[in-house]
Amino acid sequence: MFGTGLIVFRETLEAALFVGIIAAATNGVFNRTRWLSFGILAGAFGSALLALTMRELSVWADGIGQDFVSTLVLSLALCMLAWHCIWVSTHSQALAGDAKCLGASMVRGQKTLGALAVAVALSVLREGAETVLFVAGLMAHSESSPGALAFSITSGLAVGMLVGWLLYRGLGKIQPRRLFLVTNGLILLLAGSLASQLAKTLSQAGWVSTLDERAWDISSLMPDDTLLGMALHGVMGYEASPSQLQLLFYLSAILLISVSAKLVSFNISQCRHLRSTVA
Repeated sequence: MFGTGLIVFRETLEAALFVGIIAAATNGVFNRTRWLSFGILAGAFGSALLALTMRELSVWADGIGQDFVSTLVLSLALCMLAWHCIWVSTHSQALAGDAKCLGASMVRGQKTLGALAVAVALSVLREGAETVLFVAGLMAHSESSPGALAFSITSGLAVGMLVGWLLYRGLGKIQPRRLFLVTNGLILLLAGSLASQLAKTLSQAGWVSTLDERAWDISSLMPDDTLLGMALHGVMGYEASPSQLQLLFYLSAILLISVSAKLVSFNISQCRHLRSTVA
C-alpha cells in the first residue's frame, strides 16, 4: 500500500511542480486559469485514455508503443517550452515593467499561453498515464483492500499537489519585476529536463545506443527516491546517475534555446531600431 502511494506521489509531484511553475509564470494573465485548467483536464482525460489503449498501441507498434508515445509527448512538450522561452525573450522590456505591463504583454501573446497549456496537458498526460499503468499493475498483484488502496492513491495525489501549490505560492512572493526572469529560468530548466528524459527514452527503447555510460553517480549522496531528489527532478530534471547522452541532451537543449532566444531578441531590437531611425 505504501508503495502505491509513493508511486502516485512521485508522478503527481512531477506534474504538479511543472504546473506550478507554469502557473507562476502566467500569474495575472488574462484567461490564464481557463487555459491551464483546460490543459490539466485534457491531460488527465488523455492519460486515462492512453493507459486504457496502451496494450493495443504496443501491439500496433510492435511492442514499443509506450516508448513511441513517450518520445512523441516529450518532443512536443519540449517544443512548446522552447517556443515560450523564445517568445518571452522578445518581450523582455515589457515583461520587466510591472504586473500590469506583464499582463498586457501576455494578452498580446496568447499564442505562448496556448503553447504552455499544451505543455501542461502533455506533462499531465505523461505522468498520469504512467500513474495509471503503475497502479493498475500493483493492484493486480496486491492483497490490500480496495479501501486501503484508494486511501493510498488519494494521499499520494493530495501530497504531490500540495507540494506543487507550495512552489506556486513561493514563486508568487517574488517581485513582479523579477518574476518572469525566475520563472523563465525555471521553464528553461524544465526544457532541459524534458530533453534529458527524451534521451533516456530513446536509449531505453534501443533507438540510440551511443554515450550510454554514466556521466557521474552520486546515488550515495542524494538518491533519486528521496523527497529532495524527487523535487529537484520535477523542477530541473535531477538524476543521481544520468547517462552521458542525457547530459548532452540536457545541456544542448538549454544552450540552443538560450542562443535562439538571444538571436531572435537581437534581430527584433535591430529591426525596431532601424524603423525608428527611418521614421
